[in-house]
Amino acid sequence: MPVVRVRRQDPSLPLPRYESPGAAGMDLRARLPETLTVPPLGRVMIPTGLMLEIPAGYEAQVRPRSGLAAASGLTVLNSPGTIDSDYRGELKVILVNLGSGPCSIENGDRIAQLVFSPVVQAALEDAERLDGTERGGGGFGSTGR
Repeated sequence: MPVVRVRRQDPSLPLPRYESPGAAGMDLRARLPETLTVPPLGRVMIPTGLMLEIPAGYEAQVRPRSGLAAASGLTVLNSPGTIDSDYRGELKVILVNLGSGPCSIENGDRIAQLVFSPVVQAALEDAERLDGTERGGGGFGSTGR
């Protein structure tokens, strides 16, 4: 299990934690000076007040909370958002309101999930041609329904 060091700008907000033994993600909370209302189809960048020291060889992924998306239409716009191991700035979450009405976000609300994952960096190599496959260049939907 990797150890991730965290610097909090607001110690009154709890550290993210796993809510059950089998949970893959930790809930991220909004750090807001006042209630924020997101109109339908509006997008906002929500600060969390967290700065992470992610170990080399790992990333953090910011993902939507399914309950929030189902109940209000709020979801993470660039899902999953990637936080690289060498980033040390504040973690912010881009939310979009895909619902039909405005949504309010208050300080401390759980707005997204944080999932840590190993990273593999690949070496790219120029090639004149690629080995063939049965699928070939078939794109979207080419393998059937």
